[in-house]
Amino acid sequence: MDQTLDNSLGFIIARTSMRYKNELGRRLKPYDVTPEQWVALHRLMEQDGLTQRELADLIFKDQPTITRILDKLERKQLIRRSDSPSDRRSFCVQLTGQGRRLLEQLMVISQQVCEDACQRVTDRELAALKATLDKIWSNLA
Repeated sequence: MDQTLDNSLGFIIARTSMRYKNELGRRLKPYDVTPEQWVALHRLMEQDGLTQRELADLIFKDQPTITRILDKLERKQLIRRSDSPSDRRSFCVQLTGQGRRLLEQLMVISQQVCEDACQRVTDRELAALKATLDKIWSNLA
Protein backbone atom coordinates (compact mmCIF):
# COMPACT_ATOMS: atom_id res chain seq x y z
CA MET A 1 0.00 0.00 0.00
CA ASP A 2 1.25 3.48 -0.91
CA GLN A 3 2.21 5.22 2.36
CA THR A 4 2.88 8.69 0.93
CA LEU A 5 1.11 11.56 2.64
CA ASP A 6 -0.65 12.56 -0.57
CA ASN A 7 -2.21 9.09 -0.69
CA SER A 8 -3.20 9.05 3.00
CA LEU A 9 -6.96 8.91 3.55
CA GLY A 10 -6.78 11.26 6.53
CA PHE A 11 -4.71 13.79 4.59
CA ILE A 12 -7.06 13.67 1.58
CA ILE A 13 -10.11 14.18 3.82
CA ALA A 14 -8.41 17.00 5.74
CA ARG A 15 -7.23 18.91 2.67
CA THR A 16 -10.63 18.57 1.00
CA SER A 17 -12.40 19.73 4.16
CA MET A 18 -10.02 22.69 4.47
CA ARG A 19 -10.56 23.80 0.87
CA TYR A 20 -14.34 23.41 1.16
CA LYS A 21 -14.40 25.36 4.44
CA ASN A 22 -12.17 28.11 3.01
CA GLU A 23 -14.40 28.52 -0.04
CA LEU A 24 -17.54 28.61 2.10
CA GLY A 25 -15.84 31.17 4.37
CA ARG A 26 -14.89 33.33 1.41
CA ARG A 27 -18.49 33.40 0.19
CA LEU A 28 -19.97 33.98 3.66
CA LYS A 29 -17.59 36.84 4.46
CA PRO A 30 -19.83 39.60 3.01
CA TYR A 31 -22.52 38.45 5.45
CA ASP A 32 -20.12 38.61 8.43
CA VAL A 33 -20.64 34.90 9.18
CA THR A 34 -17.89 32.29 9.54
CA PRO A 35 -18.29 28.64 8.52
CA GLU A 36 -18.41 27.69 12.22
CA GLN A 37 -21.19 30.21 12.86
CA TRP A 38 -22.98 28.96 9.73
CA VAL A 39 -22.95 25.39 11.06
CA ALA A 40 -24.42 26.52 14.39
CA LEU A 41 -27.15 28.54 12.66
CA HIS A 42 -27.94 25.67 10.30
CA ARG A 43 -28.24 23.19 13.17
CA LEU A 44 -30.57 25.62 15.00
CA MET A 45 -32.70 25.85 11.87
CA GLU A 46 -33.04 22.06 12.04
CA GLN A 47 -33.55 21.92 15.82
CA ASP A 48 -34.33 25.30 17.34
CA GLY A 49 -34.23 25.55 21.12
CA LEU A 50 -31.28 23.23 21.74
CA THR A 51 -29.28 23.72 24.90
CA GLN A 52 -25.81 25.10 24.44
CA ARG A 53 -24.35 21.69 25.35
CA GLU A 54 -26.61 19.85 22.88
CA LEU A 55 -25.63 22.25 20.13
CA ALA A 56 -21.94 21.86 20.97
CA ASP A 57 -22.24 18.08 20.78
CA LEU A 58 -24.14 18.18 17.48
CA ILE A 59 -21.56 20.39 15.77
CA PHE A 60 -18.51 18.81 17.44
CA LYS A 61 -17.33 21.85 19.37
CA ASP A 62 -16.07 22.08 22.95
CA GLN A 63 -17.76 24.36 25.49
CA PRO A 64 -15.36 27.33 25.23
CA THR A 65 -15.61 27.30 21.42
CA ILE A 66 -19.42 27.07 21.32
CA THR A 67 -19.63 29.86 23.88
CA ARG A 68 -17.50 32.12 21.66
CA ILE A 69 -19.56 31.25 18.57
CA LEU A 70 -22.84 31.93 20.36
CA ASP A 71 -21.56 35.16 21.94
CA LYS A 72 -20.77 36.49 18.45
CA LEU A 73 -24.08 35.34 17.01
CA GLU A 74 -25.93 36.92 19.92
CA ARG A 75 -24.10 40.24 19.45
CA LYS A 76 -25.18 40.13 15.79
CA GLN A 77 -28.75 39.50 17.02
CA LEU A 78 -28.98 36.25 15.02
CA ILE A 79 -29.70 34.08 18.08
CA ARG A 80 -30.96 34.53 21.62
CA ARG A 81 -30.26 32.48 24.70
CA SER A 82 -32.83 31.88 27.39
CA ASP A 83 -32.86 29.89 30.60
CA SER A 84 -33.58 26.22 30.10
CA PRO A 85 -36.89 25.21 31.70
CA SER A 86 -35.44 21.83 32.71
CA ASP A 87 -31.98 22.89 33.98
CA ARG A 88 -31.21 26.20 35.66
CA ARG A 89 -27.54 25.83 34.75
CA SER A 90 -28.16 25.71 30.99
CA PHE A 91 -29.41 27.94 28.25
CA CYS A 92 -31.63 27.18 25.30
CA VAL A 93 -30.59 28.75 22.01
CA GLN A 94 -33.10 30.02 19.45
CA LEU A 95 -32.79 31.74 16.13
CA THR A 96 -34.14 35.28 16.00
CA GLY A 97 -36.27 36.54 13.12
CA GLN A 98 -33.20 38.30 11.79
CA GLY A 99 -31.24 35.05 12.09
CA ARG A 100 -33.88 33.14 10.14
CA ARG A 101 -33.95 35.75 7.38
CA LEU A 102 -30.16 35.72 7.06
CA LEU A 103 -30.12 31.93 7.09
CA GLU A 104 -32.41 31.86 4.04
CA GLN A 105 -29.76 33.81 2.11
CA LEU A 106 -26.92 31.70 3.46
CA MET A 107 -28.67 28.47 2.46
CA VAL A 108 -28.47 29.57 -1.18
CA ILE A 109 -24.75 30.28 -0.82
CA SER A 110 -24.07 26.96 0.89
CA GLN A 111 -25.98 25.10 -1.83
CA GLN A 112 -23.95 26.87 -4.51
CA VAL A 113 -20.65 25.95 -2.82
CA CYS A 114 -21.81 22.33 -2.72
CA GLU A 115 -22.82 22.40 -6.38
CA ASP A 116 -19.51 23.96 -7.39
CA ALA A 117 -17.56 21.44 -5.33
CA CYS A 118 -19.48 18.51 -6.81
CA GLN A 119 -19.15 19.43 -10.46
CA ARG A 120 -18.37 16.32 -12.52
CA VAL A 121 -19.38 14.13 -9.56
CA THR A 122 -22.46 12.04 -10.26
CA ASP A 123 -25.30 11.65 -7.79
CA ARG A 124 -24.33 7.99 -7.49
CA GLU A 125 -20.67 8.83 -6.74
CA LEU A 126 -21.73 11.41 -4.17
CA ALA A 127 -24.07 8.95 -2.45
CA ALA A 128 -21.29 6.33 -2.38
CA LEU A 129 -18.83 8.87 -0.95
CA LYS A 130 -21.23 9.88 1.82
CA ALA A 131 -21.98 6.25 2.64
CA THR A 132 -18.29 5.39 2.75
CA LEU A 133 -17.45 8.35 4.98
CA ASP A 134 -20.33 7.42 7.29
CA LYS A 135 -18.89 3.89 7.56
CA ILE A 136 -15.44 5.27 8.37
CA TRP A 137 -17.02 7.57 10.98
CA SER A 138 -18.80 4.62 12.58
CA ASN A 139 -15.68 2.46 12.53
CA LEU A 140 -13.80 5.11 14.50
CA ALA A 141 -16.53 5.59 17.11
